[in-house]
Amino acid sequence: MVFAPGEKTGNEPEEVRLQKASKQIVQNAILQAVRQVSQESRQKEERNSDNRGDFQLGVGELTKKHEKK
Repeated sequence: MVFAPGEKTGNEPEEVRLQKASKQIVQNAILQAVRQVSQESRQKEERNSDNRGDFQLGVGELTKKHEKK
């Protein structure tokens, strides 16, 4: 069994150790989910930013074509 830093082994009832381990597992899962959502949001923003840049460049090129006529 894996124990958190500073956790005493053998001095607590099994139920208490299981509750602490369960709580740690849940906390780790929540942190991982938050990191994943945050990373996906940043990637989405970067893709949207890249797409806006392409669109703006396209508009500029269209304007230049009309000016040449």
